[in-house]
Amino acid sequence: MPRLEPGQPAPDFTLTDQDEATVSLQDLRGQKVIAFFYPAAMTPGCTTEACDFRDSLAPLQAAGYTVIGVSRDEPAKLRQFRERDALTYDLLSDPDHAVHEAYGAWGEKMNYGKVVEGVIRSTFVIDEDGVLAHALYNVKATGHVARVRTLLGA
Repeated sequence: MPRLEPGQPAPDFTLTDQDEATVSLQDLRGQKVIAFFYPAAMTPGCTTEACDFRDSLAPLQAAGYTVIGVSRDEPAKLRQFRERDALTYDLLSDPDHAVHEAYGAWGEKMNYGKVVEGVIRSTFVIDEDGVLAHALYNVKATGHVARVRTLLGA
């Protein structure tokens, strides 16, 4: 999948959240958005990343950012993940990985020494006009949120 670059329009999407409500990027225009794509709810690395975003939510919100997580998990599993780890932002379900593909967050990657096709852990910062400010691919779960906060000055 081709990768997105800063300055490009963020691909629009409409997905279902953990409560089975519809969330559209178009509806978030006028807000700065951090969308992070992660492989699977309730796995160790994804839990670390999701909890780091939870723990950094206040300064990110103070800097004007809305955080959303995107995975292939169904809403029921996202709801369980959100409740289990007291996550205080929306988790969106992309079961057919179409939005992952639109963002270049789906493709070949190395997993335990083998090439597999799947989710490429990625984070996108989208400005108020729906334009990509940052496109970060192949990020590590641990320490990533701190780097995002430094990058954004939040």
